[in-house]
Amino acid sequence: MLNEHRKILKQFSPGRIILPILLGLGVAVWLFLREFKPEAFYQITWTTNSTLWLLLAIVSIFIRDFAYMVRVRALTDYQLSWYRSFIVIMLWEFSSALVPGMFGGGFLFAIFILNKEGVNMGKSITAIMNSSFLDGLFLATMAPLVYFLIGKQALFASVHIDTTVGSSIFYTFWVVYFSIIAYKILIAYALFINPHIIKALLFKLTSLPLLNRWHQNAIETGEQLIIASKGLKNQKTKYWAITIVATFASWIARFSIVNCIIHAFHGESIINDAVIYGKQVIMGIIILLSPTPGGSGLAEYIFSNFLNEFIPNGLASALGFLWRILSYYPYIFVGAIILPRWLKSHFKLDQFKL
Repeated sequence: MLNEHRKILKQFSPGRIILPILLGLGVAVWLFLREFKPEAFYQITWTTNSTLWLLLAIVSIFIRDFAYMVRVRALTDYQLSWYRSFIVIMLWEFSSALVPGMFGGGFLFAIFILNKEGVNMGKSITAIMNSSFLDGLFLATMAPLVYFLIGKQALFASVHIDTTVGSSIFYTFWVVYFSIIAYKILIAYALFINPHIIKALLFKLTSLPLLNRWHQNAIETGEQLIIASKGLKNQKTKYWAITIVATFASWIARFSIVNCIIHAFHGESIINDAVIYGKQVIMGIIILLSPTPGGSGLAEYIFSNFLNEFIPNGLASALGFLWRILSYYPYIFVGAIILPRWLKSHFKLDQFKL
């Protein structure tokens, strides 16, 4: 147990904190230099509307985090105060910023945080497992919704869907999407129907020679699913209403940030907010495939390619960097400040609640 917790904490060494910052900055600088046009910056006209839209972007960030706080309190049966839920969300976002989405995005650390905040291990596992399911539910619902309402051509127009690169992005999106769906169906079956069958399936699959290295992790995941399934039994309608609404509110606010940024720099011209929002849903799903922490590098690159048509010529990389400054880097800096103090007040290895 102690070695496992030390292993989790090693993920947040100074080197691992600096890596995603350097990756993101490196790609942002490369993109900026590649498309740099001084006249684009001279043509920026900052107005009262620009200020208001930028403030709305910041408000969207607060709504996103507040909705997550509402959700984590509901998921833990209100054991956490508002202040403690804020600390939990900041540390959770910090871990997600440093762990690639394809590797769980700080899943184990989130369980660890809740446990150290006084939530027993069973309820901590249930809360985080259900959070993962609810996030998947949003993406599973929103992706086909924007695709069929907005259309393939509008969503992928800027990457030229008839080209090899455009087609690759299009098919990558659907591969990642259906992979998420398959995984979430598996999780849903385990959480709400029969976790023991899923545990047995994971056990058998990872007993194969090529998958044997993940055997122990599969066993632990199976046990966590059984615990989470028990924790979700007999939950009332109010529980599901609050957690689902909070999940959708948080994700909607997350994807609204870019709309606000583009409006701030787009003057009085009319832009299609639905298409911009839909493109962000596509981007969000593709970025989950990134092997880099927090999607660093890929996020900046895909922003410039996907949203370039809505951004004044020469400003795409700059606005992409501004987007990451508002929605990504703050969690790294805030987490780096909170984590040492949190560890100092909580980290006594012999007092984990089980």
